[in-house]
Amino acid sequence: MALLSGLFAAPAEAACRLALLLALDVSSSVDAREYDLQRAGLAAALDAPDIRHAILTGEGDVALAVYEWSGRFQEKLHLDWTYLRSHADITRAAAGLAGMERSTSDYPTALGSALGYGAQVMTRAPDCARRVIDVSGDGINNQGFAPALAYKHFPFQGITVNGLVILGHDTTVLRHYRDEVLRGPGAFLELAQGFEDFERAMGRKLFREISDIMLGALPAQ
Repeated sequence: MALLSGLFAAPAEAACRLALLLALDVSSSVDAREYDLQRAGLAAALDAPDIRHAILTGEGDVALAVYEWSGRFQEKLHLDWTYLRSHADITRAAAGLAGMERSTSDYPTALGSALGYGAQVMTRAPDCARRVIDVSGDGINNQGFAPALAYKHFPFQGITVNGLVILGHDTTVLRHYRDEVLRGPGAFLELAQGFEDFERAMGRKLFREISDIMLGALPAQ
């Protein structure tokens, strides 16, 4: 599938309140059925009435980009930076995401590399008041450098990293995301009880990110 092009023509007076970059896990632990649940769940969450309302009624624009990640150097950008200024913009983005074709299925989980790639995509983001990378996954880093090295060597200044943990495959994934992936003031985790719960969890997460809701500190465990 061809990369969805961004819609960058912006009136000079329009302020951007959020640049949101979604990172989807397509490592080998995600089977074909689970990938379809993730792909369709993301599109449905973005298309939901409450998410549309949150996007279109806030002060300033929301810009969205989406990529898949798995092993080192196995990232693919599916949606380049796109302003979501109208229902038509959201419909077009959701339809494109619903039709994504999986980039790969036989690589391990390189979270550090995925984060480094996200930081580089963020260097091309529009000038927004907040910059957020939203990483979803069902396993811990098992290839290449760790998230801590990504945060040390890539340009993460002013970027918040949130996590959507998909439970079921790895009992250590929640702790890993909490301790090693979250970054920045107000960073938070959303939990999906398996891929069947991905749409609900993504919807909650998008609403919180778009609305800039802060619910307090993470629990100790």
